[in-house]
Amino acid sequence: MTFETIVTETQDNIGFITFNRPEVRNALSREMVADIHKALDIFSQDPELKALVVTGAGGKSFISGADISELRTRVVGDALLRINTGLFRTIEQFPLPTIAAVEGYALGGGCELAMSCDLRVAGETAKFGQPEVGLGIIPGAGGTYRLARLVGIGKARELVFTGRIFGAEEALAMGLVNSVEPAGKAMEKAIALANEIGKNSTLALKFAKLALNSTHEMSSDMGMLFEATAQAVLFEDEEKNRRMQAFLDRKKRK
Repeated sequence: MTFETIVTETQDNIGFITFNRPEVRNALSREMVADIHKALDIFSQDPELKALVVTGAGGKSFISGADISELRTRVVGDALLRINTGLFRTIEQFPLPTIAAVEGYALGGGCELAMSCDLRVAGETAKFGQPEVGLGIIPGAGGTYRLARLVGIGKARELVFTGRIFGAEEALAMGLVNSVEPAGKAMEKAIALANEIGKNSTLALKFAKLALNSTHEMSSDMGMLFEATAQAVLFEDEEKNRRMQAFLDRKKRK
């Protein structure tokens, strides 16, 4: 896969997308949005894939935000196209676990993209924020509802209304990121997480992600129904039988 704005690769059943516009701090342009969509589509068809890791090139920014030169000219119709919203929803619905390895700035659209991933690992010098109100707009691509889900509505109000930028340790304390690593080590931790995830059943991972995503979109009754249906399918899966037999065999040997 060759793209203008991103770099992709696969190693040991892990897919990688690197946002590659370091000259503008990896600002999210429409071309980058299109490239990421294409990469996600290709990765989603890889039967060997276990997890996907996304990060920014250069180490100074994950994604510094939407490309303001483009955003400045957007009008009503562009908002209704849901350009960034659609991409982040696609990431959220990617069939396997996704991990954001954040070094440097993850602001505005960059923070929103990170929040659309399942897990977030930050270098200790990473910076987060939703500063859109200072530009006369709102966090309009999940920056209100995903932020509120992760950190609570009260904290989300504070962050959105002030637009302030905050560090990795504060992000960890509020639940925005899963771990903070030494500067430059976020990718190392993300790969370790992906490898740990990769030890598990692919089908079970897919169903688990669907079930977890559904907690925000279904009633409790519908959530329970989905869980039961997914479990019924997994009970008949050959990999389930193999893994459980291996567990029992190990237990016998102790």
